[in-house]
Amino acid sequence: MLRTDEILSTIRMLHAEHLDVRAVTLALNVEDCAAPNVDHMCRKLKEKITARASRLVDICDRVGAKYGIPVVNKRLAISPISTLLAGHGKGAALQVARTLDAAASACGVDFVGGYTALVHKGISSGDQVVLDSLPEVLASTQKVCASVNVASRKAGINMDAVREMGRIIVRTAELTADRKGFGCAKLVVFANIPEDNPFMAGAYLGSGEPEATVNIGVSGPGVVGSALKRRLERGDKVTLGELAEEIKITSFRVTRVGELIGREVAAELGVAFGIVDLSLAPTPMVGDSVGEIIRTLGIDRIGAPGSTAAVAMLNDAVKKGGLFASSSVGGLSGAFIPVSEDAALAEAVRSGSLVLEKLEAMTSVCSVGLDMVAIPGDTPPETISALIADEMAIGVINDKTTACRLIPVPGAKAGDWVDFGGLFGSAPVIEVRNAGASARFIQFGGRIPAPLQSLGN
Repeated sequence: MLRTDEILSTIRMLHAEHLDVRAVTLALNVEDCAAPNVDHMCRKLKEKITARASRLVDICDRVGAKYGIPVVNKRLAISPISTLLAGHGKGAALQVARTLDAAASACGVDFVGGYTALVHKGISSGDQVVLDSLPEVLASTQKVCASVNVASRKAGINMDAVREMGRIIVRTAELTADRKGFGCAKLVVFANIPEDNPFMAGAYLGSGEPEATVNIGVSGPGVVGSALKRRLERGDKVTLGELAEEIKITSFRVTRVGELIGREVAAELGVAFGIVDLSLAPTPMVGDSVGEIIRTLGIDRIGAPGSTAAVAMLNDAVKKGGLFASSSVGGLSGAFIPVSEDAALAEAVRSGSLVLEKLEAMTSVCSVGLDMVAIPGDTPPETISALIADEMAIGVINDKTTACRLIPVPGAKAGDWVDFGGLFGSAPVIEVRNAGASARFIQFGGRIPAPLQSLGN
């Protein structure tokens, strides 16, 4: 039975601390939509998506209203589109992407993920079609999100793919220059991509997943931050271990909320319930920030010595609390540090306390990586590839998911402020030091072999 203080704490979370279900993502296997004729394939795709997802938004709104817990984003994720595009060309890829965009709009969802290529060990014909079409797809669609997995613990790092991604990111920024390079915000490059991630831009349905499943992304940085502040305001001596325990308890409660919503939405849709991804995903709103949590933990200037340790403690405590609350925790689950989507992190970049090299160090212990980072528009593609390679190395060596969502803002230089709008937020363009100094390294290409840890079977 719940104690009174637990009931009151739940009320505070709901009404004062930005607790919400950040994303309900319906994931669908679309491999049965393959067809030699692209018109036929697109027709099958649209019919399957609309048949399965037409009620998603209505159900999410109804279940959210029932419990008084808002569902912020309703999304779709599909099995990798590269499978369908094998044997087709770039023109077919663009037609498929526009079909996905239209289907997502018809269903009223915010985004559709799964324009995906898995190239960590090599590039198939279908993967190459995806890579070739990415800039045009991201520029000509509103809701389609893309992901490319270029590295894994077992395969190492495909440096040919890493080199190609630098060029693709630059070209995507050029094609969306009128939107400050925003097309790049819908593209994420992964090491060890999770197959059940509900968060964009990296959501897709992996090969071991059910035909259809609902995955939930619950986010509560405001809840965690408020819990820590209340603990500190009690005035008694407190240790970091005790603060970690407070994070665990709060994460437990937040995960319970996600499981409740997720299972009910899945039941009404008549599909399997997948996972709860308990990732502290910030928004630009004041009070809904991972950066503010870092400051509450005693780091007065984000990026100062101790910042990496603070993020590590936060990430670990979130995972432990969530895992105890549910047998279905998955996805990324931890703490995101997307610069433009977190007002405190963006301010730290503006003030100069958080630089790119320190941000990279912090990504070694967070959930994802260099996320929503605006860089100068004239950054060479080889330098972008080198930034990706560094982040992939962190993931491969440490056997964790890492990713890059880098946005070269056309015409912008370090220090310029750029606003992407909505939940994508705003941030200063961060300085990229030693630009161009990694070109020879990237030009070698090939594959960086998997580490010794990969021989674990």
